[in-house]
Amino acid sequence: MDITQVLGYFGALLVGIVLGLIGGGGSILTVPILVYLLILNPVTATAYSLFVVGVSSAFGAIQNIKKGLVDFKIAFVFAIPAFISVYITRKYVLTAIPTEIISFGNFTLTKNIAIMVLFAIVMLLAAIPMIRGRKETNQTSEAMKFNYPLIIVEGFVVGLLTGLVGAGGGFLIIPALVLLAKLPMKKAVATSLLIIAVKSLIGFIGDVENLEIDWTFLLTFTVISVIGIFIGSYLSNFIDGKKLKKGFGYFVLIMGVYILFKELF
Repeated sequence: MDITQVLGYFGALLVGIVLGLIGGGGSILTVPILVYLLILNPVTATAYSLFVVGVSSAFGAIQNIKKGLVDFKIAFVFAIPAFISVYITRKYVLTAIPTEIISFGNFTLTKNIAIMVLFAIVMLLAAIPMIRGRKETNQTSEAMKFNYPLIIVEGFVVGLLTGLVGAGGGFLIIPALVLLAKLPMKKAVATSLLIIAVKSLIGFIGDVENLEIDWTFLLTFTVISVIGIFIGSYLSNFIDGKKLKKGFGYFVLIMGVYILFKELF
């Protein structure tokens, strides 16, 4: 095992620790670790990320179900269009994108570059709520009118984005659950983990049919990430995850800018 593999597996542990500490965000590190440390192509990296994100989120979702924080009705409404969209994206849309999309001058926009640029944009968008922080909202009984059409549309869009870049999309799901489904923040966060777990794992099924999966590597990477979650959860008893989230948001922001410059210049 060379130094890049060691660093890659350490990165897997870090992904889990971040998830355990701040309850999200760690999955957005998975693709850069797989692409830049373990030298996987972006299509394979996003596929593996879906599996890691799905399994990691499932652990968090199970804990939240035990606490009674998951709204299954809203999760069902949101998840159906999301997992249909992510499956179609992984199974058909990605395979239909040409290897070379467009050329101008000396620059050629390839499929791999496009995926990483889109991923960088997602990182920048995800960094904003981490840096700003989330505000708790108190919902009154009069406000409990769900906007089902918009929830379905949002679910489809999030599924498309997840399918393209392999990230969970919690930064889109949580605001949608708060604003459109009128869920309190704690329930929105808890319900989003179940949605992310379901749609990510179903999206990965589309890849199983298209890609040759290195199951030994993928399961090893995932197990290390899950171990990291338990470590992070333990550390959260001594460290305030909310204080760390802002700093991590700046880190994600810097990484997003770095990926943009690396891929485009």
